[in-house]
Amino acid sequence: MSARSLFSIIGCIIALTLLPIGSSAFAQVSNASAQKEKLAELQAELRARQQVLENNKASAQELENVLKASELEIAKVAKALATTGQALKDVQKEQATLESEQEALKAAIRKQQSLLSSQLKSAFMAGHYDYAKMVFYQDDARTFERVITYYQYVAKARQKEIESFRSNVARLEEVNAELDEKAQSLAALKEEQEGQRAVLITRQDDRKTTLKKINKTIASENQRIASLQADEKALKDAIEAARIAAERAAREAEVSMAGLAKLKGKLAPPVNGRIRNLFGSRRQGQVSWKGIVIDGAEGDQVNSIAPGKVLYADWLRGFGLVAIVDHGKGYMSVYGHNQALLKQAGDDVRQGERIALVGRSGGQEYPNLYFEIRHKGKALNPSAWLD
Repeated sequence: MSARSLFSIIGCIIALTLLPIGSSAFAQVSNASAQKEKLAELQAELRARQQVLENNKASAQELENVLKASELEIAKVAKALATTGQALKDVQKEQATLESEQEALKAAIRKQQSLLSSQLKSAFMAGHYDYAKMVFYQDDARTFERVITYYQYVAKARQKEIESFRSNVARLEEVNAELDEKAQSLAALKEEQEGQRAVLITRQDDRKTTLKKINKTIASENQRIASLQADEKALKDAIEAARIAAERAAREAEVSMAGLAKLKGKLAPPVNGRIRNLFGSRRQGQVSWKGIVIDGAEGDQVNSIAPGKVLYADWLRGFGLVAIVDHGKGYMSVYGHNQALLKQAGDDVRQGERIALVGRSGGQEYPNLYFEIRHKGKALNPSAWLD
């Protein structure tokens, strides 16, 4: 290969920079406009519903049903928001990996350009740029053979560098295209997340209004105690149904779960936060706490304290969105007041696996997790089991 052709190759290949992100402004504006229209429709629908409740002086049960509907809708949006958030993290991670590869490729290309340039300069200075000239101006056969061998060796080395150079340039083009795609994907995900967050805030405002109406309706001490007792009975019934289902499943299963007996005092808390209400303390009237309430930030993850199977995942009056996990040997853990449930009944869970998001469902004013541990239906003090 002549020096002229080598110079030609180098001159044609230039270092590439990140391609500008393709403009999809029109599509994004159109999508944002559609989201705003949907949000406005939702806000109007919820205002109309609250007006109907106000005019009809709805009963406590009717308001409870509206609260349930609101909290289930909030759960749906919160779950979608969590999924979008995870997708955003994944895309950002992929983008960071591609950017690192891009920088490495650019550095390699610059190095190869410098190396090839030096080789060409050396060849030119030594007079090796004209193959015919080198062949015909040799004094003896031995020198001629040595020059031919040397020239072939140098030519092969240069050819290898050029192929590597071309390969790096081609890969850089691919990386630039992938980065462009990731950038557009990120923009779409962020826009989707903003829309979901706006809907979540609207739903939460509706829930807040309904909760105020419920508190006005349940005015007296006796009414509140009766309401708490009804809430407790609903949870107890759900736990008992789950216990019976767990026992039936254990009889049918070939391998039973290990339970919690050996983990007493060693379990990681399902949420990191301050314990606000203690097991056994008076709640109201003769109603006492059967579990603990752990403060948390809305949307924080709720983790399963041990391996098990989800037996119950639904909305329950007074406790909102509740998950009940069977750990075997009669042991169960209960997680209430969640913003969203990320597992369904029948799902297997690992220790420390995310099963829900901290919320304020069940009529809570502040985000928290209601947590119980039970053995064969009997409530145990969770504080004695947590590390």
